[in-house]
Amino acid sequence: MARKRPREHLKVLLRKSQIRRKVRHLARQIEHDFHGEPLHLVCILKGACIFLADLLRELELPVSVDFIAVSSYGKGSLPSGEVRITKDLDHSIEGLNVIIVEDILDTGLTLNYLYRILQSRKPKALKIAALLDKPARRLKEVPVDYIGFKIPDAFVVGYGLDYGERYRNLPDVCILPAVEA
Repeated sequence: MARKRPREHLKVLLRKSQIRRKVRHLARQIEHDFHGEPLHLVCILKGACIFLADLLRELELPVSVDFIAVSSYGKGSLPSGEVRITKDLDHSIEGLNVIIVEDILDTGLTLNYLYRILQSRKPKALKIAALLDKPARRLKEVPVDYIGFKIPDAFVVGYGLDYGERYRNLPDVCILPAVEA
């Protein structure tokens, strides 16, 4: 028997087929920019893990991976305004071609903070790949090199994005209408 997903109140914004095509396109852009050089992908946990996995499978370059976790949200949907690292990288990034992999660029506070921290660790190159960009909520500008989709000012879940740790496993990116963005 097929398992029902809790979608009755969700509106699909991006289907998994659109996301798959976009991730493939981003991988080709990255390969073009790095001309076969090794990459080190830094995944921002937890939301970007699915985007990272799909991007990693599409890249035809030597790739290593590390993870970093930050906290900028409380239990709800609004940023707290304070960003802090809760899990740091396991290895040095000095001299490496680094791409920060993020699920969504929203206010820019988290990515701005991480970009400055990682830049101080002296990578050869430091770029950012964000699957989603929500420019209407930007408070800090961030130099994003690879953007999948610009989206409206709505609270989205699925494809790694959550609300209270729910909905990460949905294959599509959906709008959760009862939540303020």
